[in-house]
Amino acid sequence: MEELRDLKARMEQERPSPWEELPDLALYMDQLISYMPRQLIHFDNREALTSAMVNNYIKDGLVPRAEGKRYGPVHLGYLTAVSALKKILSVRDTGVLISAGKATGKNDQELYSYFCRALDQALKDTAQTLEEDAQQEDLARIALTLALRSYANQLACARVLDILQPAGEEKKKRSRT
Repeated sequence: MEELRDLKARMEQERPSPWEELPDLALYMDQLISYMPRQLIHFDNREALTSAMVNNYIKDGLVPRAEGKRYGPVHLGYLTAVSALKKILSVRDTGVLISAGKATGKNDQELYSYFCRALDQALKDTAQTLEEDAQQEDLARIALTLALRSYANQLACARVLDILQPAGEEKKKRSRT
């Protein structure tokens, strides 16, 4: 199927800009919003980043505050990661993951590079599971397999994030649920 071949090719080739290629001049919010769609694979406009979302991510501590009203590579890096992770993790869990990354002592560029390498590997691994010669009747099976893999990965991720949290935070989380 042509659509699966296209999906596989995009998953094998399209990647966020490396740190060195992120714009090093400060961007205003509208420039930031127009730049971000090229960072991740999209098939429609439903996933568009808005200024309200950016402001909420800053308020929630997921993205550093703007320098004046301008955003640089650090902001682009965090927004790329948050935009990818928001499809799988809650804002709270994304914050736990970002905090754990910062606790390693790595700088923002190193954290972004690690994120890009991990994303690259995940996209390649998933692309390898796509059968280019699949027929229409194979699509439900392929979708189920991908969904169950996502379920298993999300289950393991949630448990690892629970382990990452300080003991008091985990107790607070459980008491709220």
